[in-house]
This record gives sequence, C-alpha cells and structure tokens, in this order.
Amino acid sequence: MCEHQRVMPFADRDKRRTSKTYLLAYRQHLLAAIRSVMAWHERRTSPTSYRSLFCFLAASLAFALGLVVGVMIPLCVLPRHADAAILPAARPFNVTAINHVRADEDEDGRRQWRVTPNDSRSEPSTTPSPPRFPSVSFVSQFAASPPVLASLSNSSVVAMLRGESPEDATTPPSPSSAADAARVVGGIYWGQPVEDAMPKGFSEAEVEAWRRFTRTTAIVKMEEGCGRMQNRLLTFAEGTASCCRYRQNTDQIQGELFSFFLGHLLGLRNLAPSTLSVVRTRDPRWGQVRDRVTVAEWAEDKPVVLTRFVPSLQPAHIPKALRGPNRRLHPPDVEGDMAGLTELAQWSDLVVFDYLTANLDRVVNNLYNQQWNKGMMDAPAHNLARDPNTGLLVFLDNESGLLHGYRLLRKYENYHRLLLDQLCVFRRPTVDALRRLHRGGDVGDLLHEAFYRAEPKGRDVLPGLPTRNVKVLKERIALVLGQVERCEARYGDRTRTSA
Repeated sequence: MCEHQRVMPFADRDKRRTSKTYLLAYRQHLLAAIRSVMAWHERRTSPTSYRSLFCFLAASLAFALGLVVGVMIPLCVLPRHADAAILPAARPFNVTAINHVRADEDEDGRRQWRVTPNDSRSEPSTTPSPPRFPSVSFVSQFAASPPVLASLSNSSVVAMLRGESPEDATTPPSPSSAADAARVVGGIYWGQPVEDAMPKGFSEAEVEAWRRFTRTTAIVKMEEGCGRMQNRLLTFAEGTASCCRYRQNTDQIQGELFSFFLGHLLGLRNLAPSTLSVVRTRDPRWGQVRDRVTVAEWAEDKPVVLTRFVPSLQPAHIPKALRGPNRRLHPPDVEGDMAGLTELAQWSDLVVFDYLTANLDRVVNNLYNQQWNKGMMDAPAHNLARDPNTGLLVFLDNESGLLHGYRLLRKYENYHRLLLDQLCVFRRPTVDALRRLHRGGDVGDLLHEAFYRAEPKGRDVLPGLPTRNVKVLKERIALVLGQVERCEARYGDRTRTSA
C-alpha cells in the first residue's frame, strides 16, 4: 500500500506536465489562427478588394436595369393585344398541350404513341408524354394515328388558347353575298365559275408525247442545274431541255414517279411530264454526253427521272390565308378576283396532295424552318413555281413522297396535319377521285398498273411501291375524306341551296 502511495504523486506530475504541454500548443495554434484571420482581413480591405467589390456592384446594377427595361417596362407599358395568347409562328405546334397522349401496342406488340382529343370525363393519364417530335421511324413501325385535333377545328383551337369556349368559335358566318355563294357551292366546294377558269395544266397527251420524245431523241448537252448536286440539265437534239433527277437511292426515284402517277389518278395537272430512263453511255442516245456522265460521277445502268423543263417559271408564295397563326382556308375566307380564286383552288389540291404523299420539301419545309426564321411563311414556297402566262402552279420535286416522307411521319405528321386541318374548301373532282379510290381500295394496284403501262421496261430497273407504303397511303386517303366530312358537317347545310 505504501509503495503504491509513493508512485501516485509521480503519475500526477506527469499528467500535469502533459496537460501544460497541450495547453501551450493550443495557445500557439490559436495565435496562428488569429494572425491568419487578421492577414485575411487586411487583404479584404486592400484597394484590390475594393475594386472587385465595385465591379460586383456595377454588374448587379446593370442586371437590375436590364431586367426593368427588358421585362417590366414592356409588361406595364405596351398594349396587350387579344392575339397575344396565340402560339407564336416560330414555335412548333404542340398538340400535347391540348390532347391526351397515350401509348398503345399494335398487333405485333410494338409501342405506338396515339393522340386523342381531351375529354374532361376521362381518367387522368399516367403515361409519360413522348418528345414533341420523336425520333425517325420506318414505315413498318408507323401506325396511322387518329386525326390530330380531329374533333376541333383550327378556329376552336385558337379560341381555347385565348381562353374562350370552343363552341363560340364553331359557328361559321354565312356568305356575305350571292357572289360569295357562287364561289363556293355545296358548302365546301369551289364553284363552277372557278373550275371553268382553272389553268388546264399538263394533259395526258403531253405526257405521252414526252415519253415518246425522250425514248427516241439523243442527248447532246449535259450541264449542272435543276436543283441538287447530282441533278443535271439535259438538252436534246431538237433543243428541248429536261431536268434529270439522279439519286444514289432508288426510293427517291420511286417517290418522284409514283407521286406523279398518284397526281394523275386524282386528276391533278400540276405535275410536269416525267418519265423513267436509264443511264447507259453505250446507248446512242447517251453517247454524246459520255464524258459528262463520268464527270458527274453517275453510275452506269442507274434509273433516272426525266422531267420536261418548263421555262419562265416564277416563285410562288403561300397565300395570306395560310400564313399567320390564324391560318386557314375555309368558305368564309374565300375572297379575291378570279385569278386569286383559281390560285387558291390549286392550293387546296396542293395541301391534299402533299398530305397524301407526306411531301416534306414544300410547305412543310417552310413551317418547320419557321422555328429559326420567323419570316419563312412569307418566303416563296419550296419546290413550287408559278407560270405567269397561265397562272398554273407547278408542283416540283416530289421525290420525298410516298417513301422517304412516310419514314419521317413520326417527326413531321404534326405539320402535315396542321395544314390539312386548315383546309375546308376543296375541288369536287379531287374529292370524287379520292372517294373512288377509297371505295375501291385498289390504289396500289392502280398505281402499279399506271407505272407498268407507261414504263413497260420499268419493272426491270425500278421496284414497285412497297405493300406497307400502299397501306399508309390508303389510311391517309381515309383521313383526308374524314376532314372533308367534318367540313361538310360544319358548312354544308348553310350553303346547300347554292349548289
């Protein structure tokens, strides 16, 4: 016990020494920290720090002034027009803001996006919305969606965006005069005076004469021109010129030719005579331009399309009725002199034709590029020209129709449908032709029959229209006729007596 008591004081002294050592170390560290804080404070109060603070305050003041000038003043000072609620022209039409989007599966188990009109009685959808313009898909993956905004007219959509009731916008005004009624008969069809004044266009006899001419006449000159890189302007021995369409992929050659034959099935005479040919420099007809074929890097035995060159064509502009955010061509919008009315009648055919073929390279091109250039709708329509002598609108470059355009329907269908939904005045011969094709269900057979009759050797160099593409075409014919029926229901009874 005594030994233990003698040991304990030494242990206590060691503890006290250790504690004192730690205390001294702590004081040294604390003094070092205080010196660091004082040095930091001195740097903060240096002239350089004041300059940084001044720059920060100046930037903050500039931001505040910019906010006031750019946002607050326009909101408080500028007038608030009623049209401010309409979607901007440069903004893609977003149907998902007005419609439900649901995902269904087709018979093959593939997931398909469907757009259906909103219904306040339906249950809220938990399916996530797809992108506004989903990625490109092929025709085999495409299932025709119900008509976008099928139960809503364009004016009803605008009314909803303004906060008004759609029913308030669906009552069409009656024709203002007997002259107006004579322009549109049966509610939605161009009147006989307009039909009689229509440009005659390219007749079947001209088309057949062009085929015979290109098969028997030698080509003497080949030069750059007619649009894209590998297209060429050909001159025949008699001085007649032709735009020759050359493509690496045959589907664009197919699209050009089968769109041409579809136009003729519909009675449209706005497509310049076109025929199939094959690049064969060993053929006497091509012999004189053999060197130019080599320079153009054209492959031997490639199918090409020879389209008759139409001189003196002028750019064609989109009608004012179809340009702005309230764009539409309905019976109340029909106005102008006879030349203007015949041009509008051709535009009604153009909208139908481009919807059927899903042509991307005409008005849809203007609509799509409006995202980056707000003046695109005021620019001339792409691949459309006007003959100043006759007033004929010439539908040029239809190569994206029926094949390439069908592969891109998921991306561009909103634009195609927007144009069709704006149309409620039709040419009766065009609608009658569509009804015959719909009833017969044989549009594919008729197209192939017309192709092989016109091009007896065509089956050896160019495939026919694929079955899946014929199916999509039939669906689109039905969608156009559905639009016709909706327009008849809206306007037909009001002007029936003028038919």
